Order: sequence, then C-alpha cells, then structure tokens
Amino acid sequence: MKKFLTAAFIVALLLAAIVLGMGAQTTAQAKNDYLRIHVRANSNEQIDQSVKYKVKDEIVKYITPRIGECTDKPAAMRVISGMLEELEEVADNTLSANGFNYKSRASVRAEEFPTRVYGDLTLDEGVYDALIIELGSGTGDNWWCVIYPPLCFTSATTDVEYRSIIYDIINKFKNR
Repeated sequence: MKKFLTAAFIVALLLAAIVLGMGAQTTAQAKNDYLRIHVRANSNEQIDQSVKYKVKDEIVKYITPRIGECTDKPAAMRVISGMLEELEEVADNTLSANGFNYKSRASVRAEEFPTRVYGDLTLDEGVYDALIIELGSGTGDNWWCVIYPPLCFTSATTDVEYRSIIYDIINKFKNR
C-alpha cells in the first residue's frame, strides 16, 4: 500500500507541475535538446542554390540511418562529430558530379538560428548546436532543419520511439 501511495503522490506532483506550467520546456532547455543543421550555398546565384539542395539531399540520405540509432542529443553529437570527413566527402562528390570545383567544409558548433516552425513545434530564435556544411565560400542562402530529434530526416527503415516519463516512473514503482 505504501508503494502505491508513493507512486500516486509522484504522479499527482507530475500532473500538477504540467497543469501549472512548471513542466513546460523553457527556451534554454529546448536549445540544449536539439541538434540542428545548416547547409550554406556558395552564393545566391541560382546554380549554387540548386546544387545546395542536391548536397542537402545526399547529406540527409547519408545521415538518416546513422542518426536514427541515437537515443539522445549527446549521442547524436558524437555520431555527427565522428563523421565530419565523410560528410565533406559526400558533399564534395555531389558538387563534383554536378560540375562544381569548389569544396565543402563540415563542422559542429554553436550557431545563431531565427525562430523556426516545424509543424506543431516552434523553436525560438537563439544559439543552438548545429552541423554546419559550407559549400565553397558558404556566403549564400542556407537550408536548415533539425538533426536530433530527427524532425526533417524520415525513412521507412527508421522507426522513432516516443517514451513517457510518467509511464516510466509508474512502471518503475510498479515493478519493485
């Protein structure tokens, strides 16, 4: 009975926190939970903008199966940081196959982003960790999205599992 009361008390506290807004994620927390991506074109010339999307498609295709295995942002950061040379090779091969002689540079760093809406999710403007892929001079308009959680990376072979902290807490107490 004591375990049941303890579990019920914890659930009540969590529900109260959610109802009172204390469970809402702050902007600072959100910035720590997301790993974003920027692909910057060489210039704003139509030809550079066009190849930017081809590079983006190849990068997304390359990253998707690898990032799909990550269960948190630190794991995603490790995976992405460990494949920077490979990502440059993917980008450079795409550039070369499309007749461009400039190269790419890939890095992971903190980067300023404007407010962005992804369906029901709004990410406020601010500094986020990001994979940055610069094509040539990298001074053209860019494409951006979120690598982790994979909001813009979908694949038929990648399943996303959502978990409830309340459900996990209840099961933890129930299984004691």
